[in-house]
Amino acid sequence: MQLTENLPVTENNDNAPNNTMEWGKVVILLGLAGYFAWIIVNGDLNNYINVRFVWLSYVAVALFILLGGANLYGILQSKKGQYKRLEHTTLSWTVLMIVAVPLVLGTLIPSEPLGAESINGTISTNAYVLNRATQVTRDPLERNVLEWLRVFNNGTPSSFNGNPADVVGFVYREPGFGDDIFMVARFTLSCCVADASAIGVPATFPAGTDLTIGDGEWVRVTGVFEAGDFRGAQTPILIVDTIEVIEQPEHPYLYP
Repeated sequence: MQLTENLPVTENNDNAPNNTMEWGKVVILLGLAGYFAWIIVNGDLNNYINVRFVWLSYVAVALFILLGGANLYGILQSKKGQYKRLEHTTLSWTVLMIVAVPLVLGTLIPSEPLGAESINGTISTNAYVLNRATQVTRDPLERNVLEWLRVFNNGTPSSFNGNPADVVGFVYREPGFGDDIFMVARFTLSCCVADASAIGVPATFPAGTDLTIGDGEWVRVTGVFEAGDFRGAQTPILIVDTIEVIEQPEHPYLYP
């Protein structure tokens, strides 16, 4: 007679999972799914990645839900004595903590796009290296900061004298700037904030005009370009006609 044939499965079953760790995996995976879904819904995803790659976040949400659901299913099955441990999926607490870091930081730190406070020193006025093959054909009044810098690479500074412009960006003043000059600045993103680059168009007010708008404020600026000295070289400078403080754009970055 086999005395052990009908013995119930106990908590000491060698195949039973470490419930604390398994529940931790479920919480982290489903938490990441919820976090990604939230920043997609409220638009904060635009603060982190190029809009061309937003679809990857939808894929991430689906994968996190599937993985979290699979782990939850395993826990529920283990309570019925039907759990079969998969040796290759065993994770250490160290790995779990590393995976949890983005979730913790994303939850605790407010989502904000890069701005003037993220710049230290000078910013680029040359967009040639961002995409050498791009030709700008849009009307001058529809060009953004990145497009104007690309156009400047195809002519001499004086060839743009009198060209009208209507651009949006945030105000940035480099160390050593006078009171009458600032940059209409934007960040470019090729993939995500890890490869962000600050660019800007130099702008100035007519003599005697007082600029009271602070660094980092988003503005819409209209005016015309005139060649002038900037950082010791001739550069198209936007002579401001009007400047208006505006709300941060829905897409704060420009995409090469």
